[in-house]
Amino acid sequence: QVQLVESGGGLVQAGGSLRLSCAASGSISYIGHMRWYRQAPGKERELVASISAGGKTKYGDSMENRFTISRDNAKKMIWVQMDSLKPEDTGVYYCNAEISVSMLEPTNTYWGQGTQVTVSA
Repeated sequence: QVQLVESGGGLVQAGGSLRLSCAASGSISYIGHMRWYRQAPGKERELVASISAGGKTKYGDSMENRFTISRDNAKKMIWVQMDSLKPEDTGVYYCNAEISVSMLEPTNTYWGQGTQVTVSA
C-alpha cells in the first residue's frame, strides 16, 4: 500500500507564510514527479508546483515568485514553502506523485487526502 500524507495546513493571515509537507510511504520502488495541487471552493483543481526526481521544478501561474517546492528523495518527501499568502490561495492542497511499487512495473499516480489552507484578509 502506497500512501501520501500531507501536513502543515492551517489558518494564516494575508501576507503570512505556511510550509506544507508530504510524505510518501509503503512499498515504493521509485518515485518520479511529485506535485502540489490545490482546489478552491467552486473551482477546478490546479497545479501549484511540481518537482522531478532530479529536482527540476515547475510552478503554476502566479505562484513562482511566492511558492518554493523542494524535495528529499531519501526521505520520500516534498515540501512547499508558501510566502506572501493571499486570500485567493485558500483551498485544499493535495500532494500527488508518480510511484512505482516494483522495478518491473510502470508508475501509477497517487494522491494524498489533502490539507486545508485558509488565508484570512
